[in-house]
Amino acid sequence: MNRFFISGIITLSFFLIAFSCTTDETVINDNSAEIKQINDMVKSGTWSITSYIDSGNNETNDYTGYNFTFGDNGSLTASNGSNTINGTWSVTDDSSSDDDSNDIDFNIFFSAPPDFEELSDDWDILTKSVSKIELIDISGGNGGTDTLTFEKN
Repeated sequence: MNRFFISGIITLSFFLIAFSCTTDETVINDNSAEIKQINDMVKSGTWSITSYIDSGNNETNDYTGYNFTFGDNGSLTASNGSNTINGTWSVTDDSSSDDDSNDIDFNIFFSAPPDFEELSDDWDILTKSVSKIELIDISGGNGGTDTLTFEKN
């Protein structure tokens, strides 16, 4: 009987240990539906910058009169009727780069002129609607906070 009793205790202990251990589950966030929604939203119509705050400095006037078109294949144009500036844009899932598990970046890139180069960044989305998108970026270098707001024309 001792043999069966010890064997039973060992078996029971094994099952208790095996089923009581927790595992670290990796949660995979699939932001593809939200990314598609944002892509479709901004590709509809033209947009204007209604606010650009660069580390506390209001630089919105640098973009007055420009209409922004977020085109297919990542093309981005800013035009005021006499000047057209070309750049690129994308919306990407950047969950792995920081603590925010639902981090979707709104990426803008202009190579020139300097005022438009300032918009080049991987912006985090604060709010979004069919008529307005508010973006934020916290600089890694000086810790300054930039905000950028586009509103649909």
